[in-house]
Amino acid sequence: MNLKNDWWKILLGLFLTGVIVAAFLYAPRAKALGETTRILFFHVPCAWVATLAFLISATYSILYLRKNEVRYDAWAYSSAHIGLIFTILATVSGAIWAKEIWNAYWNWDPRQTSIFILLLIYAAYFALRSAVEDEQSRARLAAVYSIIAFVTVPFLMFIVPRIYESLHPDPLINAQGKIKMDVKMRQVFFASLFGFTVMFLWMLRLKVQILLMERKLESQIVTER
Repeated sequence: MNLKNDWWKILLGLFLTGVIVAAFLYAPRAKALGETTRILFFHVPCAWVATLAFLISATYSILYLRKNEVRYDAWAYSSAHIGLIFTILATVSGAIWAKEIWNAYWNWDPRQTSIFILLLIYAAYFALRSAVEDEQSRARLAAVYSIIAFVTVPFLMFIVPRIYESLHPDPLINAQGKIKMDVKMRQVFFASLFGFTVMFLWMLRLKVQILLMERKLESQIVTER
């Protein structure tokens, strides 16, 4: 590791470690949620990162369709991939919370159902990419699909869960979108959002670099043949 260039990664690691410790030892519990309050500091950031990742994927998909540059497809693919991972993490953490509160991991609650549909939509994105062999056709079809898929994200993540009655807790982030938290909880919550966002951007940049290197290596091998 080059300490001169990677100092911020060390700080990020220390920062996230501090967030984890603060989530369990510094932030108080919400009266209605008890110890399950701790999941909030990881579940919501995962959902936020997933939403941000899908937005970035759609943005780079638009850029690819406009400029037809391979690097934009790499950014779109990588961001969607990481977004899917964080969607799974949000689903799993939500299921753990549901088990503690509802005595069942899955209840087909509107929020659980909407995030499950989102998982299927973006799983289909990767199924589409794997089904098309030609690189340019694959990139163009995937770009169009990514843009259309993102149209569903605001509805599934923010609108649908608030239209229908839900068992999802509402004492901290209510239907009006107002955050009602203890000061310490709010500090840890926003610190976690910040840390997860920076970690995501780092993961995205790293994944794009690796993907572009792999594609360059593959093209060199094909040329040599």
